[in-house]
Amino acid sequence: MSAVKLREDSEYAPYSEKASGWEPDKEKFPEEELDERSKRRRTSIAEGAMKHNRLGWKRLTVCLIVEAIALGSLSMPSAFASLGMVAGVLMTVGIGLIAIYTSYLVGQVKLKHPHVQHYADAVGLMWGKFGYELTSVMFVLFLVLLTGSHVLTGTIAWIRIVDKHSLCALIWGVISAILLYCLALPPTFHEFAILGYIDFASIVAAILITMAGTGAAASNATGGLSAVPWSAWPPADISFSSAFLSTTNIIFAYSFAVCQYSFMAEMHTPEDYVKSIWALGLIEILIYTLTGAIIYSFVGKDVDSPAILSGGKIISRVAFGIALPVIFISGSINTTVVGKYIMGRVFPNSELRYVHTKKGWIIWLALIAILTLIAWVIAEAIPFFNALLGLISSLFISGFSFYFPALFWFTLIKEGKWNANAKNIGLSVVNAVVVCIGLIILVCGAYASVEDILESYKTGSVGGSFACSSSSYEGK
Repeated sequence: MSAVKLREDSEYAPYSEKASGWEPDKEKFPEEELDERSKRRRTSIAEGAMKHNRLGWKRLTVCLIVEAIALGSLSMPSAFASLGMVAGVLMTVGIGLIAIYTSYLVGQVKLKHPHVQHYADAVGLMWGKFGYELTSVMFVLFLVLLTGSHVLTGTIAWIRIVDKHSLCALIWGVISAILLYCLALPPTFHEFAILGYIDFASIVAAILITMAGTGAAASNATGGLSAVPWSAWPPADISFSSAFLSTTNIIFAYSFAVCQYSFMAEMHTPEDYVKSIWALGLIEILIYTLTGAIIYSFVGKDVDSPAILSGGKIISRVAFGIALPVIFISGSINTTVVGKYIMGRVFPNSELRYVHTKKGWIIWLALIAILTLIAWVIAEAIPFFNALLGLISSLFISGFSFYFPALFWFTLIKEGKWNANAKNIGLSVVNAVVVCIGLIILVCGAYASVEDILESYKTGSVGGSFACSSSSYEGK
């Protein structure tokens, strides 16, 4: 595949034409004597680069937690209800361990190719310009839709908290979008990570309140906890599409690899990323397994998704109120990642990309506003938005979290032939299995999501577009 000739002084240029293939370029300044303006520009770029190189492994862990652990963790009990307790626990732990491994592979690519800054850069190393452009579209579209999902989640939360259905629900959508915009404004992840501590405390508190509320309700019901209708095995009448949709809920909860390159680009010691992914992976496995198992055992087969809705009206209002920080902080980081990607691509050789000048800040504020507005419009306009997000997630997360990292091992990480030694043979088998898992998620997840959309239309449960009625948001 032929390479595309890009400017040699581009720090962000994803590729350079070299005999060895496609590799990111380093920034190179002219050797001739610089005039005052060029010296100021060079100083500004150097200061900006330093500002965006302060992330340590602890704050990387926090950023990954913000990206990965959101209100979706409270969809785990519903997944357990569809899969049964045994399969639910095994899937949650098993997929979590696979996610840790594929995230490790993602980081290895970054260490071998230090100037990879976003996921598209890494895919470009394998598939050239086509791979870079394709993954760029996937990357931006997925993260913008995720922001839109948090607009809707925020709207539903406000509706439940305020409990005044006479108010036009669009008001809450606008308020949610404004909050997402404001929280997405910090231009570095070192700064954003401060919000992450609030985010994590918020989701843990919301989970504990939901556990307490559902547990108390089960204890006070006729027959007590022993009468709760939960099962170790899947329901006999469950369909393939329903079972796989529940599986994808677990899969998507571990989709932190999509932003990993973007976060690692700001690390001062990238080698420390392994500590972060182990910390995040084990925290996720613990939270997801306990949340799914405990709340499912308290509520049974009729548990709602998110499980906050199963706690009763008062508990639901309190839990949604506590969960507001995680809804908006976890949603806003997606916009920040997309904004940084666009700034780097549009201004590869300019200090504007570092957002530390007046002009840089003006462009950044406008860009984040445009991205948030697009997310809000898409979320409000599409009546089956969450089902569409499920379809997009099946198409994209199967790659970001599974078959792309495994292919990275074959093309970018592996040393020698696949059968050169016992280690290579073993890892070749493991990564081939991960590729197959990714392809199964791609095909079966897309099928189950389309079935879900069609079923929503058949049952009339599809919501409306830009609707004022609060009930319209239940179908989204």
